[in-house]
Amino acid sequence: MIRSIITILLISGFLACQKADTEPTQEIIDTQRLGQMIMIGFRGTELSEDSTIYKDLSERNISGVVLFDRDVITGDRSRNIKDPTQLMQLSNSIIAATPNSPFIAVDQEGGLVSRLKESKGFPKSVSAEYLGNLDNEDSTRHYSRLMAQEFMVVRTNTNFAPVVDVNTNPDNPVIGKLERSYSADPKKVAEHAGYVIDEFSKEGILSVLKHFPGHGSSTADSHLGFTDVTDTWDEKELIPYKKLFAENEIRAVMTAHIFNANIDSVWPATLSHKTINGLLRDSLGFDGVVFSDDMQMEAIRSEYGLETAIQQAINAGVDVLIFGNNLHYEPDIAKRAIGIIQQLLREGKVEKVTIEKSLARIDSLKIDVIDELCSCMDF
Repeated sequence: MIRSIITILLISGFLACQKADTEPTQEIIDTQRLGQMIMIGFRGTELSEDSTIYKDLSERNISGVVLFDRDVITGDRSRNIKDPTQLMQLSNSIIAATPNSPFIAVDQEGGLVSRLKESKGFPKSVSAEYLGNLDNEDSTRHYSRLMAQEFMVVRTNTNFAPVVDVNTNPDNPVIGKLERSYSADPKKVAEHAGYVIDEFSKEGILSVLKHFPGHGSSTADSHLGFTDVTDTWDEKELIPYKKLFAENEIRAVMTAHIFNANIDSVWPATLSHKTINGLLRDSLGFDGVVFSDDMQMEAIRSEYGLETAIQQAINAGVDVLIFGNNLHYEPDIAKRAIGIIQQLLREGKVEKVTIEKSLARIDSLKIDVIDELCSCMDF
């Protein structure tokens, strides 16, 4: 009887070891480290310690926040931004709440896409199209300098601009129609984007080029649904990236949610290994931080589940996943996203080395740019 019990125990132990050997055994990365891969939007012009966003910053150590002047869902015209004094106080609170220096980002392209509006007490801005048509270096630098200096005053440190999409389709509902492109000439796009980057760099502000690999030819809006540029995209849309990578120190790029079968016949750019790790990193030599466009836009949200989208984006080469919380409001999205990444690691669907490479790129960028901006002024 005793011999039988021992035999059963030995067999059970052997089977358990076999099962352990066949299951992924990756060490799970600390939640606070994974938080660096998440950036979110939130509601409120102040930061209270009992709010979810405060916990996201202080406990989950998310990478940063994206601020909006208007709440798309509620119609509130002062979602995060009322005036320069209020915004400076909010930025200070965000910095104070976060263990690591946070990205504090806005989309300040100029013209129609401006979060820091003249009506709220910020400097006047003009559109990329206006500057491209004017085609005057001094003018582009002048307006860019005004914006960059205001960024430093209110302690925002990351601009999701300039747009380097080529205006190949003037009727494009989300680029051309909104005057977001400098020109149909890719060299002119690169030239004026370079002036913008230079003026922001002088103030120590991070510029994020967008939308890779080119959104200018689309006939649909990726905020609203699946956007296919297969038949309209042209390789000249890569020229601004090539020129700017060669002539400037570009540290960050934002992806487009467009589908382009010329590059990847299965996945849209944000979820495409061929587009990000292949074209952007390997072919064009970009080694900086890749930000996703808002993962709650319908081109991603309606077509793919959250887990699939996160898995594909990380494996594709995205470093920071953005959830703007302005098209769909999910207060717990940071907690959910971090939990999904942990589960993907456990299941072996995302490799630890992939995560570590992203974290290393984020750390490097923050050390070189963001840390100084967050610490250079007294509160």
